[in-house]
Amino acid sequence: MAIEISVIIPTFNEAPNIVQTITALRHRAAKITTLEIIVVDGGSTDGTQGLLQQFDGVRCLAAPKKGRAAQMNFGAQNALGNVLYFLHADTITPHDFDLYIMNYIAPGKQAGCFRMKFDTGHWWLQLAGWGTRFRKKICRGGDQSLFVTKALFRDINGYDEAFIICEDLEIIDRLWTATHFGVLPKSVITSARKYQQKGIWTLQYHFWVIQYLYRRGASPERLYGYYQSKIKS
Repeated sequence: MAIEISVIIPTFNEAPNIVQTITALRHRAAKITTLEIIVVDGGSTDGTQGLLQQFDGVRCLAAPKKGRAAQMNFGAQNALGNVLYFLHADTITPHDFDLYIMNYIAPGKQAGCFRMKFDTGHWWLQLAGWGTRFRKKICRGGDQSLFVTKALFRDINGYDEAFIICEDLEIIDRLWTATHFGVLPKSVITSARKYQQKGIWTLQYHFWVIQYLYRRGASPERLYGYYQSKIKS
């Protein structure tokens, strides 16, 4: 039977999250579509790749180049499905996610995402998640996951690997121009771990600055430099 959806998950040192993500992915699939799960690892040193051995049928690929954009492109190159579904390693899909995607794609539509909720009750992050229901580019981001037909993904040449961060914003901008980009009425659940580590208001401020710089046309190098100095360090 032909694969309908290829789920592509980029990883780098995701041992605390990857088992939960893949377990939920399998349990929450409607099972009336045919899926493959591809994990593309960027050289993890925390045992991420070893943990994947417990899952029969999950394809674990070693990326030739580290970086989320490069890893997702490599996964797409090796995918068998007609629809590519890009999912972060710390994000849990909604129930029947595959059915929602295929029902949206069936009439000829080509790309979209889900709404998003954080796994915390903090009022600001709950509000930020609520805002993802609106079909506005300013409300989009990679944590919401992304599905796109393989044909369209190839037509737009995939992710721009020059972007070490903001690769999700950049590809959504191009998809927004190329097709009607849908926002499905179910939510993925994503980890708030970075906010908890850095502080909610500190991290939110830096993300706003990065969004502003990106929208003002800052280079990928400048965006990553800001990220390294303010968030990664």
